[in-house]
Parts: sequence; structure tokens; C-alpha cells
Amino acid sequence: MKAKGSAARDLWQFPGTKPAAIAVLVYLYLPIVVLIVLSFNTSDSSLARWEGFSTHWYAVALADGNMVRSIENSAIVACVATLFGTVIATFAALGTTRTRFRGQVAVEALIGLPLIVPDIVAAIAILLFFVMIGIRLGLTSLILAHTVFTIPIAYLPIRARLEGLDPALAEAAADLYANAWQSLRRIILPLIWPGIVSGAMLAFIGSLGDVVVSYFVSGPGSTTLPVYVFSMVRMGVTPTVNAVSTLLIAASASLLTVSYLLGRRFN
Repeated sequence: MKAKGSAARDLWQFPGTKPAAIAVLVYLYLPIVVLIVLSFNTSDSSLARWEGFSTHWYAVALADGNMVRSIENSAIVACVATLFGTVIATFAALGTTRTRFRGQVAVEALIGLPLIVPDIVAAIAILLFFVMIGIRLGLTSLILAHTVFTIPIAYLPIRARLEGLDPALAEAAADLYANAWQSLRRIILPLIWPGIVSGAMLAFIGSLGDVVVSYFVSGPGSTTLPVYVFSMVRMGVTPTVNAVSTLLIAASASLLTVSYLLGRRFN
């Protein structure tokens, strides 16, 4: 640990490292800060000129029936896909961490493949698959598609938590005549639940903010909030878009904060 800390301190001694890091952070986050500030602007004639503080555009956004419906669709899809994806990811992590089998490397690569494949390629492939097997585009197709890419998102923190467990715990349970289900339910799951919760939160955020896959596999009446906002932006940026984007940022940041705190608390 000392060597790593010393290496990190040495890295900061290179000329220009700190200014470059600050410039990158400003470049990444300043537009987000500006968007959040302008979401409280009273002006409806200019998006760049501050004219006063108001929450008017939040009320306008929440009074839009189509937007409220898209929020409901996003919540339904994200919750159901996160549930299915986390359950599958948990069993996949158990199967690839606690045991060793032939072809394990290939199986692990397939699990992580959705994180590597470009979104546009995955979206087109999923759309063609749904058309081929006759699944109508709607909430069902959205849930199935989102479940596919939430599995690897949830899998990584769950597996990391499992790899940190002492194998002797399961062996001790077996010595006390606990069967595999009892060992899983009473020992392993209680110990890895912070990883499961963190994985579920990350999967929920990934599903909630997805645009590309949702754009391709959503049908009439099943538009999600990111797709709806994307459609609004194509017609022109309005203060309402700023307000909705701020709400999405707040939801994502809250879940990420909880996930981070859980990881720090139980590691």
C-alpha cells in the first residue's frame, strides 16, 4: 500500500500533471453544472442568459403527460430489468467464482461481451433477433433488451465481492452438515449482499440512462425518458430539457453515491 501511495505521489510531481487533470475535470463537468444552473432559469427566450431563479420548468416538465408516461416506462423497464439481470448475474458469479470448469474463460468472456460491443451494433442485433422470433416491440422487448446489458454490469461487483470471501467459510458450513442451499442462503448471500446491491444500482443506472438500445427496440406507447428527451432535443433545446436532464443526473448521482458508500462501508 505504501508503494502504491508513493507511486501516486510521484506521478503528481510531473510538470503539468495537476493543470492537465484540472482542465480535464472542468471540461467534463462544467457543461453539466451549467445545464443544472440553467434549468432554474426563468427565461424562455434565451438558454444562455440568466434572468432569475425559478422552478417553473420542472413544473412544466412534470405536467407533460407524454413525459410522465415516459418516466413511468423508464421506471418499469429499469426496475424489472435490474431485478432479472441482478438475479442472473448473481448465479453467474457464483457459478464462475466458486467452481472451476472447462471453458470457463469463454463463458466469462460471453458474460462481459455486452460491455465491449458498441451500443449501435448491439441494438441492431437485438432488434433483428426480436423481429426474427416474432416479439412485438414494446415494454416486453425493452425489458428483455435491458436485461441483456444489465447482467454484465451487475456481474462485475458481485464477482469482485465473491472473490474476496474466504473459501474456508463454505468448507466450514459443509463440515457442519449444511447443504449447498443452506450454505448459500445463510453464509454466502449475507456476506455478498453489499456487492449485489451495488451491482443492482449500477445496472439500474445503466438501464435508466440508455438511449441507443431503447431507441431501436421501443414500440408505440413504450418510449422511455432518455428517448423522449432525445426526441425533444432534435426539435430544439428548451429549458424543459434542462430540467428533465437535471432530474436524471440527480437520480443517477444519488444511486452512484449509495453504491459507493456501500462499497466503502463493507470492504
